Amino acid sequence: MLHYLTKAIRRLLLLGVATLILALVLALTPFPWRLLYPLRYQDLITQEAQKLEVDPSLVAAIINVESRWQENAVSPKGARGLMQLMPTTAAWIADKMGLEYVSEQELFIPEKNIRLGVSYLADLLENFEQNTTIALAAYNGGRGNVSSWLNEGVWDGSKDTVEAIPFGETRRYVLKVEAQQQIYSRIYRWP
Repeated sequence: MLHYLTKAIRRLLLLGVATLILALVLALTPFPWRLLYPLRYQDLITQEAQKLEVDPSLVAAIINVESRWQENAVSPKGARGLMQLMPTTAAWIADKMGLEYVSEQELFIPEKNIRLGVSYLADLLENFEQNTTIALAAYNGGRGNVSSWLNEGVWDGSKDTVEAIPFGETRRYVLKVEAQQQIYSRIYRWP
């Protein structure tokens, strides 16, 4: 009887150790995380981000949150493509950056969408003194709204006070993108 009990305890210990090793391997390798946080167009994202000194992991996080990597994504409000650009915003940023005008249909082309999206993000970062939290709020909630919140003291623009953002969607967006940026920066190699 004691022999069977000892054998059962050994099996349980062995199973526990095997489970622990498997858990450690999964936690320390990026593979399972890459299934949850895919990355397409890494070279294109890196190229455009480096040109304008934007963190490529931030761009990847925005794309993942905005469109889940669906090139033909269209929001209920009419934002298009990977980085979910409004056609008027895309036309404005193209003009501002001296880029050729793009049609609404061209916003579904990853190269054009990412180029314009990164340019727009870089413009927001410059406008808001490189404050990523504010730039993300403006990317989602609109530059004018965010400027009003800051000027009227509704929100101070810090990460610590994101809960003060009056638009629930924008609050959740900022938190989600910032969390995913951390993940993208850890599980992928960026030049």
